[in-house]
Amino acid sequence: MTVPVALSKVEPLGRRTLADLAYERLSELLVSGRLAPGDKVSLRSTAEILGVSMMPIREAVTRLVADRALEVTPNRAVRVPMMSAAQFRDLTRVRIAIEGHATAEAARNRTDEDLAAIAREETAFRAESLKQTADLSRAVEMNKNFHFAVYAAAKSPILVDMIRALWLKAGPVINLDFRANPVRLKTGGAVGFHADVLAAIAAGEPEAARAGIASDILGAADFILSRGGLPD
Repeated sequence: MTVPVALSKVEPLGRRTLADLAYERLSELLVSGRLAPGDKVSLRSTAEILGVSMMPIREAVTRLVADRALEVTPNRAVRVPMMSAAQFRDLTRVRIAIEGHATAEAARNRTDEDLAAIAREETAFRAESLKQTADLSRAVEMNKNFHFAVYAAAKSPILVDMIRALWLKAGPVINLDFRANPVRLKTGGAVGFHADVLAAIAAGEPEAARAGIASDILGAADFILSRGGLPD
């Protein structure tokens, strides 16, 4: 039987699935802030940890480099990019615009199930933040979970995809700051801002919800920039 040329060039399903899985796992590390700017990503070690061959890891890393979430250094090492203060300010402005819109939409479109999910994440983050000795990695993860529970309630998969692309870049910076300045968990105001967002979404107040998430993003950004941890 003659195989059509187009079909002959299709990748095997197994390989494509593994590459997608590797991309998702690496993306989650970045979005959740478990990788910091400057952290190196070993393809061989990643392949061993995920239990796959090098090929799907290379494909996943190539996609993340195209997303500008990873970069290849002159000596061919793969790492999380460093970010300048100017780039971080630009990222913050874009996040406020897009995530603010998503949060306003959440206030308009959320269901009771969405509200319950947002409330659970808000409670979990607040409880972790108020501990005498908080688990910083866990707190960063919970912060991400709260935000994405809010954005899911907007009922716009396109918006969520856009926001995840922004968080591929923002997550590592947030993680780096928490490592250097754990006091921000208690003094940065996130607990209060999250409560404001939850209340606004519950009340169906789009502009108050937008303002709450903007204050949360800007408060964190101002704290990070005030510490001088990012190069000019």
